[in-house]
Amino acid sequence: MRLDERLMAYPVPVGEQEMSPRDAMLYGLGIGIGSDPLDKGQLRFVYEKELEVFPSMAVVLAGPGFWVKDPATGVDWVKVLHGEMGMILHRPIPTEGKLVGHTRIVDVIDKGENRGALILQERIVTDATGEKICTLTSTTFARGNGGFGGPAKQAPVPHVLPERDPDGFVELPTLDQAALIYRLSGDYNPLHADPDIATAAGFDRPILHGLCTFGVACHGLVKAVLNYDASRLREMNLRFSAPVYPGETIRVDYWQDDDIVSFRALVVERDVTVLNNGRAIVR
Repeated sequence: MRLDERLMAYPVPVGEQEMSPRDAMLYGLGIGIGSDPLDKGQLRFVYEKELEVFPSMAVVLAGPGFWVKDPATGVDWVKVLHGEMGMILHRPIPTEGKLVGHTRIVDVIDKGENRGALILQERIVTDATGEKICTLTSTTFARGNGGFGGPAKQAPVPHVLPERDPDGFVELPTLDQAALIYRLSGDYNPLHADPDIATAAGFDRPILHGLCTFGVACHGLVKAVLNYDASRLREMNLRFSAPVYPGETIRVDYWQDDDIVSFRALVVERDVTVLNNGRAIVR
């Protein structure tokens, strides 16, 4: 059975999660919020007094786990990377209560021999009553699975950044232990913790989760564009273009055109673009 046929038929596990204030605070710390403990804008996401859930936590809610590691999928899991990520927020994320996530495979695109494959997914997260909280879209780049003979298809077209200079930027540091903290929010891929696994995947050392970088970029936008009024964020989409190593500084460049904010993120120390084609919708 071809990879696309196998994955389209694969029963991705339903994710369930009992959300708690501790989960919300741990996630915030994992993406670097609270680096300035005197900043009340940051404190609201990492301190139980009038606690709010940071919006990018949507991407880790009620996930199905690291299901591509199942041999039945046929995916070379050591070589998978996050390609793209998007979220639509239907309502504020609750600090407590049961959450349920239903994930489906939308499409599988064969990029060709030695070029990998793209696995497009959608996850809808609801509360215990079935009310939607968020819709998440993602693309997994399976670097070791190209050339399986799937039909020719075009990958989704990314958002194009404005050609003018950015309207502003914000720089945010990451901790050396950022990946080890962030993984406690549910992504236990050993690529981000085990030096041997990282070496086998072609990296010098464990890399930061792409979704952690996503969260750092979201923090940058909420800080610089929304002045920490996170309730104004409606949607956010981006493409991952290069890995980040824990301890590096991330600079978020942004362009604002009415309710559309375009953005990208770079690692300052290496002058490398790590997130690209970013698009957020704000209220």
